[in-house]
Amino acid sequence: MKRLKPYIKTIHLWLGLASGLVVFIVALSGSVLVFEKELGPFFDPAYYNVPQVSSERFPADHLIEQARNRHPDSEFTNLYVFDEPERSMLIHLTDKNGERLVLSADPYSGAILKDTFYEKRFFFIVTELHRYLLMGNTGKAITGASCLIFVVLLISGIVLWCPVKLKNLKPRLKIKWNASFKRVNWDIHSVFGFYSSVFLLLIALTGLIWSYRWYENLMYYIADGASKPVHRVKNISAKNATERKDYFYASMLRETDSLFPYHGDIRLIRDVKGVNSILVLKENLEAGIPNIRDMVYFDMYSGKRLKTTLYKDLSTGDKVRRLVYPIHIGSIYGYPTKILAFLVCLVAASSPITGFLIWRGRKKKTKPGRKSKRKEEKPERQKNERLLQKQEVL
Repeated sequence: MKRLKPYIKTIHLWLGLASGLVVFIVALSGSVLVFEKELGPFFDPAYYNVPQVSSERFPADHLIEQARNRHPDSEFTNLYVFDEPERSMLIHLTDKNGERLVLSADPYSGAILKDTFYEKRFFFIVTELHRYLLMGNTGKAITGASCLIFVVLLISGIVLWCPVKLKNLKPRLKIKWNASFKRVNWDIHSVFGFYSSVFLLLIALTGLIWSYRWYENLMYYIADGASKPVHRVKNISAKNATERKDYFYASMLRETDSLFPYHGDIRLIRDVKGVNSILVLKENLEAGIPNIRDMVYFDMYSGKRLKTTLYKDLSTGDKVRRLVYPIHIGSIYGYPTKILAFLVCLVAASSPITGFLIWRGRKKKTKPGRKSKRKEEKPERQKNERLLQKQEVL
């Protein structure tokens, strides 16, 4: 391994320089997204809280009709109903140009609190920056490649950090804050990088799910021995069916609540093409981990329940896939893992900077004609420089 380290070091250096800016942007935006749920009410309060909570609520159909009246040429696509009584309902529409709109509705007064394009919301912009650099498919290709590179950087960084001799392990586990700037910068890059490497590797490997379809399918093949299953149910009624119920969507929400009596948030998804049935998902907020959702399918035209799929009956691959997002953003075990994810994202964002400074320091040192100033250096600084060089070799 000692003989391979110079080659690994070269690979680590040039891959880091090539992907550094993208890693910085993705990691920094990711640190913001970790606390999206907590910061959301600050940036967009009308999409989270209602002015006043009451005992009486308007049915979802009334609120959807209010939204449709504002945008008569739009199709209703999604409804979010939250378990917290102070939360507003979120209604998603798609206009004739394919633009998505999101409206916040007060279920107690029936009023529309806010109405805007989905793409203009703060956290949508941050998410687009994080996943696609605000560059669409081109950005997706860049961030996907950079994420793969980042995995290589993490693995090669661990290899470079590991000392050849056990006696050199202790200096690599702590930062010598009273040393020279060069030594402290190297320690920050190396020590913080080592402590966060396992967590960052987990974040990077889960992040690849959004970049590559083959990677997601590979995950399913490893878990299930088969490709990703399709969770769709076709409608059985004709488009002009006359057996549609009163309070059409509200009845679906009530039936879902009766099937799954636990506390949970509900999402209703409607197929604008009219081919697939309406899917209603309820997340079990009483479960120990996020994304534990049961599913109910309703006929789009009659409202009849067609199928119920319980979380416990999903394949292993589906259950693993449900865990990808909470692991990626650090919400898997609440605030402890969120704080951990936030800190390691900051480490990831700082690594391109500290790595660049290490490279610049070596480049300046090797410039031809540069006079050595070692005789003018203080003994303590000389000691630090020698120790740093020794660590880099080992």
